[in-house]
Amino acid sequence: MNTLEKIINYKKEEVEKRKKLYPVELLKQQTYFEATPVSLKKYLLDPNKTGIIAEFKRQSPSEGIINQHAKVEETSIGYMQAGSSALSILTDKPSFGGDLEDLKTARKFNFCPILRKDFMIDSYQVYEAKANGADAILLIAAAIDRAKAEELAALAHELKMEVLLEVHNEEEINSHLGDYVDLVGVNSRDLKSFKTDLEGLKALYSKIPDEYVKIAESGIKTSEDYLKLKTLGFKGFLIGTTFMKNTNPAKACQKFSQQIRITKN
Repeated sequence: MNTLEKIINYKKEEVEKRKKLYPVELLKQQTYFEATPVSLKKYLLDPNKTGIIAEFKRQSPSEGIINQHAKVEETSIGYMQAGSSALSILTDKPSFGGDLEDLKTARKFNFCPILRKDFMIDSYQVYEAKANGADAILLIAAAIDRAKAEELAALAHELKMEVLLEVHNEEEINSHLGDYVDLVGVNSRDLKSFKTDLEGLKALYSKIPDEYVKIAESGIKTSEDYLKLKTLGFKGFLIGTTFMKNTNPAKACQKFSQQIRITKN
């Protein structure tokens, strides 16, 4: 059983437990459920911002413990002050050390778009995302089939959230890409081996129609990586480990943003 299969197995159990603890009707009563979501797509296309989706995560299957001491409040605020376009908050606990409270905290202190990053397999998680302040959800093509992706996307749109579809290869583009998607993320990390290959982003870019806002995910470590991908045409750049490996992730993001400006000039 590969890493992704293990994650999906425990995710199914986790969702069933949460349904009993916090029924959908209870989620609908939470403060952020009636809030109007902010457009991730609009912020990524804003020329005055970097296009960076700065991610908060404590650990990962590939890296192990990354940063157990960073605080969501100061890190998320710092990310935005550095010029990031949006935030990505990991809410998966077993593999990434995340929590829905992280999402709620980030929402409390920021007005930017926030992506709930998790392994979405059930409509219940979409309600959870909205109730805790997310503006967009991530759907991973490798984790669910096309029918399930469309079902979850339809609910997200009903709740006024946007949908980011994550693909890893041409097969997933062919099987999952459709009108129900608002943005497309190309992940250079193989979810079975969890190894990254930045060259894979370039190979898949041309396979995705230009009508979609394209986001480069995983493996972006330097300003040179960022600028090469931006020149290629990517509008969004999801960066997490590169920042979170530092004692002060927000400061690392600020330095990265400064390097981008210097290199561009």
